[in-house]
Amino acid sequence: MAESADPELGPPPSPLPPRNDASAAQEIGERADTVRTGLGVSGFPSPLKVSRQKLRGHNGRAAIVDGCRTPFAKAGTDLAELDVIDLAGIAGGEAVARTGIDPAEVDFAVFGVVVAALHGPNLGREVVFRSALPASIPGTTVNLACASSNRAIVTAVEAILLGEAEVVLAGGAESLSNVPLQFTKGAADRFIALSKARGTGARARLAAGFRPRDFVPVPPAIAELATGMSMGEACEKMAKENDVGRRAQDEIAFLSHSRAAAAQAEGRFADQIVAVFPPPRYDRAVVADNGVRADSSPEALARLAPVFDRRYGTITAGNASPITDGGAAVVVMSERRARQLGRPPLGFVRSYAWAAIPPGGQLLQGPAYAAPLALERAGLKLADIDLVETHEAFAAQVLSNLKAWASPRFAREELNRSEPMGEVDLARWNVNGGSIALGHPFGATGARITLQLLRELERRNLKYGLLTVCAAGGHGFAMVVERE
Repeated sequence: MAESADPELGPPPSPLPPRNDASAAQEIGERADTVRTGLGVSGFPSPLKVSRQKLRGHNGRAAIVDGCRTPFAKAGTDLAELDVIDLAGIAGGEAVARTGIDPAEVDFAVFGVVVAALHGPNLGREVVFRSALPASIPGTTVNLACASSNRAIVTAVEAILLGEAEVVLAGGAESLSNVPLQFTKGAADRFIALSKARGTGARARLAAGFRPRDFVPVPPAIAELATGMSMGEACEKMAKENDVGRRAQDEIAFLSHSRAAAAQAEGRFADQIVAVFPPPRYDRAVVADNGVRADSSPEALARLAPVFDRRYGTITAGNASPITDGGAAVVVMSERRARQLGRPPLGFVRSYAWAAIPPGGQLLQGPAYAAPLALERAGLKLADIDLVETHEAFAAQVLSNLKAWASPRFAREELNRSEPMGEVDLARWNVNGGSIALGHPFGATGARITLQLLRELERRNLKYGLLTVCAAGGHGFAMVVERE
């Protein structure tokens, strides 16, 4: 029987494609070549032009020696009374304290944030003050969307390799409970004029000119300026173009929640999280991420309605990362200084790569390009990597990138490679859950992933890890870390 038209949604297109009921393993295995190519990426280096990265400066390699993060909490819940400076300061101060070094050893602080505080836009500098570090330590801020704290860590690595610094505090934070609100241009002009008015009469005349609509803020939107599409809308487009089905997405979401719940129950995050005592009473400790659903099940996830395309969509609140508050930080040292201070590194940065693709195509497919390049620069193959950690903005984005890594056609047509990067074994991927379960404070996620990967490599006594993050603007980031 033909599907009847919904007066709200309009008539359905015809004919409909067959239902995709593939599992996650099938999507990244036998169905990998269904990933889209022809994304308009130009200039990807040929294998002959990729040289091994020599990430060793005068003072040796860049070592990540310790770090911590706050619990990650859904916006409007446990951490809602803390702003982005509070969250970054808590994580940054605790990260330095855990190293046991004299705070004066820190040469530089760099932090990432997407929505900066209007009253303190240079987050890196504010962290120095909020963490009670010596005021002589310079601080700066970076913004590269969801990869902001990755950019901060890379900035720290570069400073160390160049000899500019030997100890750098790097990280990021986001307080999406406290997003600054904007008003229309007309309303803003009236507020400014009112602030400059002299005399009661002038202020009264200007105040009388306000209309109710002037007090309605412009709602914040996470959308691409170049396309006008939100992250969710762009990823729904990716799911369709890469033929990623609902079943596989829900499987990825279930893995995220079940693995994160197991990690929480077994205390695997205990050495990564600092307790937070929220104001105004400061009488309770927040010690765990509050978005993890230990009761998640494939059946419950399957019952959720699509959010961005109500008729044919596959992205739901269950297979996407939630809006989250949190902060994270790591301490990066030169190899020489770490040895001098008696700080055994959690790991060294072996290679990294950035990529950017047209945002109107596949907004979150950047890691498909960055990861193969990072592996080549490291002189490694995927088979050499012990654990893979990826940011889970959406399950559809995860699967789209995993399919691209495994696709021979994508390798030939997009990467100018004769072989694909390879198929990721899901048993070695996000083994303690990811952003879908733990949450995604934009500026903090990259540092969280870095620390989580290094701690799990340490726990399992493994050597190599690969981490990737997608970001707005069509960006992708990948880093290879190694332990001795």
